[in-house]
Amino acid sequence: ITNGGQANWYFLLARSDPDPKASAGKAFTGFIVDADSPGIQIGRKEMNMGQRCSDTRGIVFEDVRVPKENVLIGEGAGFKIAMGAFDKTRPPVAAGAVGLAQRALDEATKYALERKTFGRLLAQHQAVSFMLADMALKVELARLGYQRAAWEVDQGRRNTYYASIAKAFAGDIANQVASDAVQIFGGNGFNSEYPVEKLMRDAKIYQIYEGTAQIQRVIIARQHIEKYEQ
Repeated sequence: ITNGGQANWYFLLARSDPDPKASAGKAFTGFIVDADSPGIQIGRKEMNMGQRCSDTRGIVFEDVRVPKENVLIGEGAGFKIAMGAFDKTRPPVAAGAVGLAQRALDEATKYALERKTFGRLLAQHQAVSFMLADMALKVELARLGYQRAAWEVDQGRRNTYYASIAKAFAGDIANQVASDAVQIFGGNGFNSEYPVEKLMRDAKIYQIYEGTAQIQRVIIARQHIEKYEQ
């Protein structure tokens, strides 16, 4: 759980309908659980591949009693709450991915304007300049993606489709741009003395949390097809 050791309460999504045939939309209930409730055990801080400043911990619930007033909306409404929250959280996650990609592009560009090979700056080699151009294309398009998703909310419309597009695309390009930045740095990019090595490690989680890159495509495909079926 992200910030598991810092939070003073948790949102818990638990299965409340034991019927295995019950639909996901009705089988789960959302709870607010105080972090100091008896029976909660907070695990050690995990050492992740990237984003190591994140306080990520496992949380164990053992015979934890939750008062009835801590149920959100009502029994069986948990899945709907969680999915609605993702519409709001995916655009900011996409924005973070774009920020990482922008940093990778900035570092790669500065390095390409300093480092020389064969008597020429890296940026003067067409192969490298085209890499920088492709990186810039991806960063700017991903930025427009999360801005569109946020704009839909400002217009009072549900943004599920655009939120998933923004998150999926930004997560993918963050990994691509960070990888290309390492490539432009060459052997130095593989060294922890230079910043792009960390950016490449930090980028991976953007394809995983707030819904994986694959789940986003499931949502996008479903929403896209439904528009044409109506």
